[in-house]
Parts: sequence; structure tokens; C-alpha cells
Amino acid sequence: MVQLNTEFAGRTYHSPFMNASGVHCGLHKLLDDLVGAEAATYVTKSATVEKRSGNPDPRYYNSDQNSLNSMGLPNEGVEYYLDYVTKDPHSKNRLFSISPMTFYDLPILAEKINASGFDGLIEINLSCPNVVGKPQIGYDFEQMAAYLKAANELFEPHTYGVKLPPYFDFAHFDTVAEILNRYPIAFVNSINSVGNALMIHEQQTAIFPKHGHGGLGGAFIKPIALSNVHAFHQRLNANIEIIGTGGITNGRDAFEHILCGASMVQLGTVLAQKGTGIFKIIENELKAEMAKYGYESIDDFKGKLQYIQENDAISGASH
Repeated sequence: MVQLNTEFAGRTYHSPFMNASGVHCGLHKLLDDLVGAEAATYVTKSATVEKRSGNPDPRYYNSDQNSLNSMGLPNEGVEYYLDYVTKDPHSKNRLFSISPMTFYDLPILAEKINASGFDGLIEINLSCPNVVGKPQIGYDFEQMAAYLKAANELFEPHTYGVKLPPYFDFAHFDTVAEILNRYPIAFVNSINSVGNALMIHEQQTAIFPKHGHGGLGGAFIKPIALSNVHAFHQRLNANIEIIGTGGITNGRDAFEHILCGASMVQLGTVLAQKGTGIFKIIENELKAEMAKYGYESIDDFKGKLQYIQENDAISGASH
């Protein structure tokens, strides 16, 4: 019998599915929807010290199974989300996402979280590509190391993780993994949207902020997400787990993320487009995919990607 029970960061979940931060989680009532859905858990909107309105509209655009956004981190502020999670009887299994706008915001956010008594996992978002004038910390390796050093002093070991941007070179995977392996982090979330993409509707940019540039999500980015998940699975310490995010539109996509080494997976664009009912649909599709290969549990295939051998033929490939 196929089971989706998942162990992640010392916690047990009935499946590997959750929302991606930024999608269906900005308000208490939206978090209520996730609690009532088939999601295994939720992650809050990335919270800043103070409430932010984000970038001006239009800032989100759907195109088939893909999306482009330049939201700019709109959120209700850290205390608003702490008020919700600290009243949640299952708070230990929840993820609280934060986005320090400056290095000096990190201790302020940490102080508020620690004082609240929240006992779940903390995601430090180092990878939002859509804040005007603020480069992604995940691409400045010296800054990333400084943030992680500070986080190690502010949070208990193995209670926090980082949300990473996509990387495109093995040298980057090597460098980032070396930094991450210095610290007792619980997880990495890979990947955030692919920054500064451009879509055109008729003869205009599809969104307004940053002259139409925004974060690309959806089916287009799955190959990039899979490469990042697998590269970090190969390089990170064994006790650092991976949340696979990017391009998951069906059960097969989730299967591939887990095959590459993800312990949990997040739904973003597909959740925004289809609503919380998509969790049950993709959960059933993942079970069917596992059954096709004779797998009964997530551990049967997690991280067991096979490599094609020289001269092996793939059905449908051209030669």
C-alpha cells in the first residue's frame, strides 16, 4: 500500500506537500484554508519587521502553467503572523518565513519569534528577486555567510533553514554548499522564482514594476529547480534536508523533485491558479506514480535518481 508519510527536520507529516511562501498565505483566512486542505502543513508569508504594501499593480501575470510576479514582499508584518502560528495547536509542524530587509532586521525578527514561544521551523528568505533596489542576498556569498553566522547565534540549532535563489553553475553549488555546511541548519528550500524574467502581452510588458521584470514560476522552471535540488542533495551534509520548489504542476513533477533528493515539496503557481483543492489531486497523482514503479514509501525512492549510461537510449529521443 502506498504511503506518503514524510519525516522532515525531526517532525512527521502525512504527506510531503505544502504551499510556497507568498502563495495563499498572506492573511489569516488564507492560512485557515491551508489548514482545512489536504496540505501536510503550511508556510507563512515571508514576514518583515513592519507591514509592507509591496510593489504597485499590475504585479502578477498568469500564462498557461506559468506565472510572472513582482509582488515586492507585501505582508502584514511579523507580529501578525506570529499571532496566528502561536495559537495553532500544531505550531511545531509549521514553517514561519521571514525576510530581513537589512542585516540589522534579522536580530529584531529573531527576538520577536523567540519571545513568542513559537516552536516550529523558521525559513529565512534570502532570495526574493522583486524588491526594487535590494539585490538577492543568496547571490552575495559573503553576505550569505554573515546572515547564517548571525542566525546560528540567534536561533536554536536545526530549527531554521534558508530559501535559496536558483544557481546555474557547479562552482556556485560548491561555494553555497560549503557555506551552508558550516552551520547546524535544518533545511534549504530550493528554488525561489527565477529572477528578472520578462513576459509580453500584446506589445506591452505583462507586469508594471521594474519595467516588467519579475520572478518566473511554474512549469518553465522545473528543470532548473530539479538541477538545484539534486546538486544540493549531492553536496550538503546528510542532516540538512531539502524542500523542492519550482515547476510542480502534477504528481509526476513532485515525484521527480523527491527522486532528486527533496524531502518535502511546495506548490506555488499551480496553487495560485487552481486553489487548495490541488493538494488532494497531486497527492493522488504522486501515489499513482509511486505505484507504477512499485514504491510504497517516500524513502523507497528519495534521492535515488539514476544516471543514464553512455549509449543508453531514451524513448522518444532523437539521434
